[in-house]
Amino acid sequence: MAKEGSRRRTFIMFLLAFLIAFFIVSFVEVLKSSFVPSGTEIPAANAVSVRAPGSFADLAEKVKPAVVNISTTKTVRSGGRGMLRSPFGQEDSLDRHFGDDFFRRFFGDTPRTFKQRSLGSGFIISSDGYIFTNNHVIEQADKILVKLSDGREFEARVIGRDAKTDIALIRIKTSDSLPVAELGDSEKLRVGDWVVAIGNPFGLDATVTAGIVSAKGRVIGAGPYDNFIQTDASINPGNSGGPLFNMEGKVVGINTAIVAQGQGIGFAIPMEMAKAILSDLKAKGKVTRGWLGISVQDVTEDLAKSMKLKDRSGALISEVFKGDPADKAGIQAGDVVTEINGRNVKDTHDLLLMIASMRVDDRISIKVLRDGVERTIQVVVEERTESKEMARARSRDEKQGFGITVQDITPQVARYLGIASRSGVLVADVREGSQADEVGLQPQDIILQVNKVRVTSVKEYQREVSKKSDKNTVLLLIKRGRSTFYVALRK
Repeated sequence: MAKEGSRRRTFIMFLLAFLIAFFIVSFVEVLKSSFVPSGTEIPAANAVSVRAPGSFADLAEKVKPAVVNISTTKTVRSGGRGMLRSPFGQEDSLDRHFGDDFFRRFFGDTPRTFKQRSLGSGFIISSDGYIFTNNHVIEQADKILVKLSDGREFEARVIGRDAKTDIALIRIKTSDSLPVAELGDSEKLRVGDWVVAIGNPFGLDATVTAGIVSAKGRVIGAGPYDNFIQTDASINPGNSGGPLFNMEGKVVGINTAIVAQGQGIGFAIPMEMAKAILSDLKAKGKVTRGWLGISVQDVTEDLAKSMKLKDRSGALISEVFKGDPADKAGIQAGDVVTEINGRNVKDTHDLLLMIASMRVDDRISIKVLRDGVERTIQVVVEERTESKEMARARSRDEKQGFGITVQDITPQVARYLGIASRSGVLVADVREGSQADEVGLQPQDIILQVNKVRVTSVKEYQREVSKKSDKNTVLLLIKRGRSTFYVALRK
């Protein structure tokens, strides 16, 4: 009996020891899972494993030699009074006692010049000295000085620049082979990918910051071809023109803009956009872009319903310029562009980016919706020139008197809206804050009369609006739905 009791006690003690050990091991595992060091992979059911980089040191050491500091000097002219102001303020006692031109007569009003200096960044893209940076970094500079990572300095000259994308190509000359930043593919970037920015914020050389891609395809109003990469890697004044690297050490963007009111919000130009214009910048010093000769607008919910479209995708053509490629090919106002060369068109911004990337003399295939029927039209692209842009701007200004854009009511538009053709002109857009906006005009209103004269085309509308009169107002008769009413606009 004594032996049996001893065996029982031994078994119980062994079992207790096993249970205690089990609970200790489980507790330690719980603690370990609460304090996961950087770089540790965390498996989870039905989840993708994520590994944060333990360090960016190797990447930074590899790529920093190709990043440069750019300092510029430019001459700024100013009037005499603008540079030399009275210490008593704008309405000082000297002006009151001796006349409002006392300072000008006493000191003269000779224009003065002064030197303005600024800092930026860039990166070497070829061993013979070609460097990418921002256009705003070197614009109007009298002197551009490039400082390499080893401390050497060279004067650079501008090879080419493009204000619309804010990209510039400059070059330094040296007999040495220079370190080069490898260009990556920005199209492969995904939201959430790690990126590293290197530049010279506030003049602090070779500053390295890291973050992730916060978004792609951002439009911030910087220009007609906005397509920015948004990142939370710190970007500050002086970073402009510097590279944004992926984790392979390849440049995927050119750091260019920040949101002054926010932290952790910076923007970079996609590398694919820079690579697309590199050959033009090298060969011609400017960028040659495609031109179709159309004005477009986004498809609103109301327009989609009235035109019986499936959704709001595509770009609505509001005007076709006579004699330009679209007009020659037979594209019409009221067509909705849905595809170009097989690529879907999401909106007007998407369409503009596609057209800009087209080569002059390319024959492109444009798919449009007209009266609910798909048509494919072949168009030969022409070169976008300043004279064409100015002509377009003049046409737009003429049609945007009082803050409204008007267009002819084509048979297609008339059918969409359920109205008689040539029954007036259509209000296509109303600028916010304009006179037209203040009196309550809306897109899809129809202008029947101008100063009690019936109008049936944009040409007639413009003729009546521009007529000289003793009156300081223009009286418009508006049709909206089943109602008609007058509005008065000041000349």
